[in-house]
Amino acid sequence: MPCRRAGVVVEPVVSGVWGGYPSDLTDSQWALVEPLLPPARVGPRGGRREKHPRRRIVDAIFYVVRSGCAWRQLPKDFPPWPTVYWYFTWWHDDGTVERIHDALRGWVREADGRDAEPSAGLIDSQSVRTADTVPASTRGFDAGKKIKGRKRFIVTDTLGLLIAVDVVAASVQDRDGARRSLLWARLDHPKIEKFWADQGFAGRLVEWTAQILGRELEIVRKAPGQRGFQVQPKRWAIERTFSWLTAHRRLARDYESSPAHSETMIRWAMIGIMARRLTRGHAATRQGPRPLSPTNL
Repeated sequence: MPCRRAGVVVEPVVSGVWGGYPSDLTDSQWALVEPLLPPARVGPRGGRREKHPRRRIVDAIFYVVRSGCAWRQLPKDFPPWPTVYWYFTWWHDDGTVERIHDALRGWVREADGRDAEPSAGLIDSQSVRTADTVPASTRGFDAGKKIKGRKRFIVTDTLGLLIAVDVVAASVQDRDGARRSLLWARLDHPKIEKFWADQGFAGRLVEWTAQILGRELEIVRKAPGQRGFQVQPKRWAIERTFSWLTAHRRLARDYESSPAHSETMIRWAMIGIMARRLTRGHAATRQGPRPLSPTNL
């Protein structure tokens, strides 16, 4: 029989179990991610045995990324938030997140009939507001966008998949802030021969890219007489990537105390996007339901 709590009808859960969250990985998505994680600690000589399943840790991270909640506000049926945050920082520090991200990107490109390594890239920036808890030393004011916060520089391939990301204060000009992202893209992906950018990156950055990186940076300009927004050739894919990212509530505003952790949040969002893309067409078979507890009601 249904029970009532504060005027709300709560239906009984069949067999005493509870369903998963929409942000949880499906079985097929977890099968992609699990082999890319570091080996679990299994005993005294290999470190203290891990208490919580890795899948619940990863699902908790995705819950934060998708819902935008604070770490302390993770639902109680996830592992304790300090444990989840410890894994988040551990996998950030040892490069695990980047390895997972880069592996999935190569698989998505191959599934699309492309070479795993991109040969062309797109670069753009996005200014976002920051939370009050973000240190003042890592944020600034973007006079053009009238935004006080941080600026994200990303480089993507022509499919809109992330190649490089750099988070800086919003006061940094595009021509200056783009250099580090372009340098990382050039070093990590030597097959890239050309980049496309909008008019905000015109000027000395074009010469710097040619002289220092040995690559071409082409500026995509608006058509003469253009009014309002129009989709620009070559650059529409990176604009779509920004839309993908800001659909994650944790990324609609920057809450991270460290810009490096902001970059990792962006990579986690892209990992989820690519995992769904790779398993598209398969039934959404999520992990088994969890036991019912009073905190779930």
